[in-house]
Amino acid sequence: MIQFNIQKTKTIYNNGQEVTIETGKLARQADGAVVLTVGKCMILATVCASDAPKEGVDFFPLTVDYQEKFSAAGRIPGSFHRREAKLSDYEVLISRLVDRAIRPMFADNFVNDTQVLISLISSDETIAPDTLVGLAASAALSVSSIPFEGPISEVRVIKSKGEFIVNPLVAQMEDAELNIILAGTLDNILMVEGEAAEASEADLIEAIKTGHAVIKQHCEAQLELQKAVNKAKREVPEPESDEDLYQSVKTFAEDKIKEIAKSSTGKAERKAAFKAIKEAYLETISEEAAETFNKGLFSKYYAKVEKNAIRHTVLDDKIRLDGRKTDEIRPLSIEVDVLPTPHGSALFTRGETQSLSTVTLGSKQDEQMLDKAESLTYAKFLLHYNFPPFSTGEVKPMRGTSRREVGHGNLALRSLKQMMPADDTNPYTVRIVSDILESNGSSSMATVCAGSLALMDAGIPFKKLVSGIAMGMIAEDGKYAILSDILGDEDHLGDMDFKVTGTKDGICGVQMDLKVDGLSYEVLAEALEQARKGRLHILNAMEQVIAEPRPELKPHVPRAHVMEVPKEFIGAIIGPGGKIIQEIQEKTNTTITIEEFKEKGIGQVIILSNNKDNMNAAINRIKGIVAVPEIGEVYEGKVKSILAFGAFVEFMPGKDGLLHISEVSHKRLENLDGIIKEGDIVQVKLIGIDPKTGKFKLSRKVLINKNEEA
Repeated sequence: MIQFNIQKTKTIYNNGQEVTIETGKLARQADGAVVLTVGKCMILATVCASDAPKEGVDFFPLTVDYQEKFSAAGRIPGSFHRREAKLSDYEVLISRLVDRAIRPMFADNFVNDTQVLISLISSDETIAPDTLVGLAASAALSVSSIPFEGPISEVRVIKSKGEFIVNPLVAQMEDAELNIILAGTLDNILMVEGEAAEASEADLIEAIKTGHAVIKQHCEAQLELQKAVNKAKREVPEPESDEDLYQSVKTFAEDKIKEIAKSSTGKAERKAAFKAIKEAYLETISEEAAETFNKGLFSKYYAKVEKNAIRHTVLDDKIRLDGRKTDEIRPLSIEVDVLPTPHGSALFTRGETQSLSTVTLGSKQDEQMLDKAESLTYAKFLLHYNFPPFSTGEVKPMRGTSRREVGHGNLALRSLKQMMPADDTNPYTVRIVSDILESNGSSSMATVCAGSLALMDAGIPFKKLVSGIAMGMIAEDGKYAILSDILGDEDHLGDMDFKVTGTKDGICGVQMDLKVDGLSYEVLAEALEQARKGRLHILNAMEQVIAEPRPELKPHVPRAHVMEVPKEFIGAIIGPGGKIIQEIQEKTNTTITIEEFKEKGIGQVIILSNNKDNMNAAINRIKGIVAVPEIGEVYEGKVKSILAFGAFVEFMPGKDGLLHISEVSHKRLENLDGIIKEGDIVQVKLIGIDPKTGKFKLSRKVLINKNEEA
């Protein structure tokens, strides 16, 4: 008989909302499971881990997946199969936030396959679920037998109208000037990610402080729930060790590694030199000893010696791997308009990191549909980041967009969108593609720089240049070093990796991962100030190449003409089944889209064309449709059809009027044979509008002199 935990709950309060964590009711065969409820929003988090360690791995095989069930919002998915499929980019980004927060909280020697699955099972349109997912995952791990060294929690902090708000309601986020999600434990901050409308470094630090105070409350509640459930944690076996082997590797390799670390060689040469040291040690192993030699343990110890040696070279000797000072930025090379066909392009190179970014301008039809559980929306600003294996000189299979590519692209997207023109003033759908051609440290920040330059090159009214810089920190035994513009190797061996983007006037985006305990806010402030100076250095170099958007679009870029029309004319422009708008597009070779702004009572018509004459032809057709006929005005019209009682004349585009047989001539006519025929162009006067049917009455005879006709 299966024994289940007795149902336990814990309630905390956050931003006036009651947050309930319940375990023991749903998913009882999972190692740990909780349902977190706020209002009508309910999140189910489950965790399971394999019984045995995964053999032959030197990393923690953790999988975190967050998925929103469409039934949670009473919707059916819009996909062809009408079911939830692969995770959307939005869900991948939330999964990454949780992964980054919980991954450091497991013992180094715990390498069992571990899976964290989180589902939105009930939605509340006033509650943002992404701020609750980390708390739910941590609570599930806390009540499980998995050796999780948490708890942790995640919260969103915004600044709106001068006030910092933790886990705001959706409506409160609309006018936020700063919006970050941070994760932490009772004692430390683990991760920060977000965006801002040119926020100050002081505001960012204050937001982190405000959020951490609430995170502590969440952690204390989880500890109480864990104690109430009282589920024993698994014992993690002590890692295999051989102190004699470690000391042997250290003695042989440490000084050699430090020598290379001080030599200021390039990435490839440095990698080859470190590999040569490793191979040289293996050559010292006798054939007899080789039979029992533990290569896996040796590789682990060599990596540890290499990491510590490089860290101490920076801390003690103030020498970085490539010879730079701690606050020095690598050489920059910047070009714009590097490709003839794209609508905008830029090549940004910083040291051994290079991004080739392009901008393409499209119509409303090119917008991206975002089909989420809560809503179906469209995005007109897109950024796609590609990280091919050749950028690091490697051979790897190409199997679709990786989670890393999604995350890096999203950071650049959020940073650049702060300076994009408002949607109602920008007629284009804008797509940026950043292809990383070379990488040795912070290709996402190169994407921000290259994307910003490419937008300027395209002639988009981009408000200000945005640059980004990746920072690192090494801290040990009371000493620390803050590193600007870190290399890939420095990213791996450091205790803090954070990226800051912004203009000259403030921060636009931030992504931070901390691996050091007890980081003071004073040190964080120092790091942010050093990042600000580095960001300004890069911005100054960018401004030397292009400081303002080009005044004109490039010749091959489709021009956009925006017309505002009364909303009651939208139907007339579209026509039955889209007949009229399709006809205009076909005859003028243009692309026309219409968007209704109900609050303004208008429709916005956007016409895209590479040809001025075609553009004018489409404009005139639409002007004719929205023009209001005036009684007494004379028009030149085309006879569309002849009937026994008269003729129908199109006197304005899309507007037909009846020219009755009695209004054709001063003479009495039996029929119109020999007088007018289909296709004739005739001058007519609008003499009235039938009050019942709204049909237009036309006259030709009032324009003819009776005596002359006789």
